[in-house]
Amino acid sequence: MATEVKKQPAKKTLKPVEQKSRMHFAFGKKNYRILMGGIVLIILGYILLAGGGSKDPNQFSYELFSTQRMVTAPLILLIGYVTIGVAIMYKEKKQEQPPVS
Repeated sequence: MATEVKKQPAKKTLKPVEQKSRMHFAFGKKNYRILMGGIVLIILGYILLAGGGSKDPNQFSYELFSTQRMVTAPLILLIGYVTIGVAIMYKEKKQEQPPVS
């Protein structure tokens, strides 16, 4: 009778792990700058949107329908919100290093 020899799994050689910083932020400096620009645009848009009311509640003010409040402020707000979306989605391209010969 032949005895069966159990094969042991081959030992895998582990490659050394590259030393990288463990902390990696999703946003870079450019992302934060774009984000701050978007926030400034939104604040400006809401400032332009405010006001236009009458001091006397019994009297109607047509200042509510000015171009500043009906067109300009909403456009600035829209641009601000789109800018914040761009800041979230923006990713810098890594520069390729030339091959070493």
